[in-house]
Amino acid sequence: MAKIAFLGLGQMGAPMATRLVQAGHHVTVWNRTPERATPLVERGAVAAASPADAAAGVDVAITMLATPDALEQVAFGDEGLACALGPGQVFIDMSTVGPLTVGEVRARLPESVSMVDAPVRGSVPQATAGSLEVFVGATNDDFERVRPVLELLGNVRHAGGPGSGAAMKLVVNATLGASIVAFGEALALATSLGLDRTAVLDVLAESPIGPSVRAKRANVEASRYPPSFKLEHAAKDMRLVAEAAEAAGLDLKEARAACAWFDAAVRHGAAGLDYSAVVATILSTADPMHGGRASRDRA
Repeated sequence: MAKIAFLGLGQMGAPMATRLVQAGHHVTVWNRTPERATPLVERGAVAAASPADAAAGVDVAITMLATPDALEQVAFGDEGLACALGPGQVFIDMSTVGPLTVGEVRARLPESVSMVDAPVRGSVPQATAGSLEVFVGATNDDFERVRPVLELLGNVRHAGGPGSGAAMKLVVNATLGASIVAFGEALALATSLGLDRTAVLDVLAESPIGPSVRAKRANVEASRYPPSFKLEHAAKDMRLVAEAAEAAGLDLKEARAACAWFDAAVRHGAAGLDYSAVVATILSTADPMHGGRASRDRA
């Protein structure tokens, strides 16, 4: 069994770390809010006092964090994990931070430390079930080293060399953002044309955006958006897509439009709701009463 450090015990990180503990690995955990580690400790994990403490002596250190700034702090801040990493250890970042940030972090690590980028597609149910889609950017040798650990978390795909996992996740995010926004805009159009919403949802469920409609229809119908993937994180992800496109000299109009809708939803107070709450923001342009009733129920 491997010695693993897992840093970041949010909605996604906690069930992922739990799976590693249940598989029998020796898991050390750290979270900025220490009490988040308590359920893992009760299952057999060891709590660390700092990122450096977590990473000391492990085979693999994994981060699952919300933003590039959070990754920077955990890796290179006071008592950051980079202080403790040395020859033979592997650092796996599973956050969604984009290939630029991944490259910057890799460049600052000790040369003797291998870094793998492995962001995931999926939300809390998939993290709990171990059915995430894991996009891995790594050398062939590093991929084979980390594969047994990552396969406990989901379906593992070697996207290419270092940075490729982070890049692939942005490609996936572009489609996710566009799909849920298309859902909202289609409903807004249907409302303005006087169509029955149930009939429209039935039709959209069999349309090209059917997977998004079927996954989030219940939220929209109830105007309740308990978070399985928070909208504030989706907004951040779409900004990463837009920034990557701009850096590449691409004018991706649909990505920019989706980013604008998510940012508008954040301004309307939906940051802590499920990302599908962007539909409520879009609907408010056609049906102000609907848009004003998006529930903040997080149950």
